[in-house]
Amino acid sequence: MPLVNTIEMLHKAQSGQYAVCALNAENLEMLQAIIAAAENCQAPIIVQTTPATIVYAGNGYTPIKHRLGEIPGYRFQGLRYFFYMAYAAADAAAIPVALHLDHGDSFVLTDEAIKAGYTSVMIDGSHMSFYDNVGITRQVADAAHRAGRSVEGEIGVVGGKEDDLICSIADSYTDPVQAARFASMTGVDSLAVGIGTSHGFYASKPNVDIYRLARIRDTVPIPLVLHGGTGIPEDTIRSCIENGICKVNYATELRAAYTAAVRQKLGEDASIVDVKVYSEAGRLAVLELSEQKIKLCGSENKA
Repeated sequence: MPLVNTIEMLHKAQSGQYAVCALNAENLEMLQAIIAAAENCQAPIIVQTTPATIVYAGNGYTPIKHRLGEIPGYRFQGLRYFFYMAYAAADAAAIPVALHLDHGDSFVLTDEAIKAGYTSVMIDGSHMSFYDNVGITRQVADAAHRAGRSVEGEIGVVGGKEDDLICSIADSYTDPVQAARFASMTGVDSLAVGIGTSHGFYASKPNVDIYRLARIRDTVPIPLVLHGGTGIPEDTIRSCIENGICKVNYATELRAAYTAAVRQKLGEDASIVDVKVYSEAGRLAVLELSEQKIKLCGSENKA
């Protein structure tokens, strides 16, 4: 079926008290695995790409160039690569698939993603002052809604590192009252909140503030988003969903699964030179893990 935005799927999750998995893809194999897992589970799915992944797909991996809007003349070719791959995979699938820009860091990038065909975008102004964050998020929301796309904003900061983008040096928890003002002033369709999670692997068990999350849910009417799903205990994920989370992001864990499977396959047979052989091992690992995350979030049979 055609690619869709996230509005309907997230509102269904909100009313049904489950969450939609948002899984980051780095290449064709991961994208195929994510959508195949969703089909196997008959679940709606959100495929995400980060700015650094887009740079890699379109221009080679250059860490200092993750702020794509600063690259003179760069036309975001990586966005088009991922759109056409996702378009082909979704067209052959019988479940709702959204293609989402994760952690867009400028209006230029989000606008190019919309033009390339992405059905959903995130603008992350959480490192800005409140009113600057409102301003850029409102600008992106207006442009996206004119095109029929959905928009995710962020208030409060999710710490850690997303690819080569350092999201925060120290975590900043979301204030429930400020979150309600932000949602009202920007018109976003979903809201990522800071409740103690972090991108990447955790050095110790994360201290997730479920009470704060419940207060945010009670003041913010739109679906809430949990970033930094990798490494959070399953019982904590379930508790977050019970208290308002409608979208759970996973990235690092999928990369680790893909890489480990490739390493194992090459280690088993040093004569392998066919890229397809070890890439298939990575694809199967991501498929299996994606199914686990979909079932954990409760979106199985919710397509």
